[in-house]
Amino acid sequence: MTRIPLTQISSRAWEHPADRAALNALRAIPGFDEIVRKVAAFFGERGVRHMFTANAVRVGPSQFPELDTLLTEVLETMDWPDRPELFVSQTPAVNAFAVGFDKPFIVMNSGLLELLDRDEQRFIIAHELGHLMSGHSTYRTIAIIVMTVGLRGLPFLANLALFPFQMALLEWYRKSELSCDRAGLLGVQDVATAQRAFLKMAGGRDAQDLPAFLEQAREYEVDTGVWDKVLKVMNTAFREHPFATVRAAELQRYIDSGAYAKILAGEYVRRDDPVAPPLDEDLREAGDYYAAAARDVVGTVADSITRARDAFNDAFKGRSGP
Repeated sequence: MTRIPLTQISSRAWEHPADRAALNALRAIPGFDEIVRKVAAFFGERGVRHMFTANAVRVGPSQFPELDTLLTEVLETMDWPDRPELFVSQTPAVNAFAVGFDKPFIVMNSGLLELLDRDEQRFIIAHELGHLMSGHSTYRTIAIIVMTVGLRGLPFLANLALFPFQMALLEWYRKSELSCDRAGLLGVQDVATAQRAFLKMAGGRDAQDLPAFLEQAREYEVDTGVWDKVLKVMNTAFREHPFATVRAAELQRYIDSGAYAKILAGEYVRRDDPVAPPLDEDLREAGDYYAAAARDVVGTVADSITRARDAFNDAFKGRSGP
């Protein structure tokens, strides 16, 4: 398949408004800069590399040569000159990540490689390259350290307000995935391949019916009862990745909006375009996204409390004693 090279494409071309809004909210937390500075200083670039690559294998022409070729092709499609190191880790968990402070790199777990075919692997590499191009690696590295070591394992952060930071960090981490799913699609330039990657990550290699999976994603989104909303908030709060069905549905919305087709037609922001302050429309879009989400969550919680109170009263109505 011939892919359209996206000459000088800027990460601004694919970034999700919720990604930008969540990152702004994260940066606004009191003590945020101090937390980032302390974690980065404690681990450092070498510490991060030791932490994540001690048992990994560096990809190159003689080591996983097909992956090395895939990385080259993705870099050419995305027109990105800075070639990151790519490692494979012998780990059954289906995952990949981009980490590092000064010179970030990509790690792909062997469980992911065994699950996905070549083009699906291309989608993942483009997704992770999207994180690097968007400058996500510092904050994502902090998030991975927090999730791996735990806040209690970082005593030098004592006396800082860590819980709001953790929640905001995970919220941004999830939303950054939505941005880079778009980058993955732009790198592979095949909608079915991108959606099939989500299908396999949700159900394994034997999951084959993509239309049924997309219908399942639609069903998840239309379950908007009060209790459904509460469960979704509770089930998501401590996750680092959005659910696979949510990612599939969000990517389909991006495609249906026409934004993907416009980029392939050459209508996109380029890296050499003047960097201007965020457009009012962009800010409004991000603000609207979170305002609607906040209203929804607040309304959901309030309705749930009322529902629980009524259920409790109904259950014990007429009872005068034990």
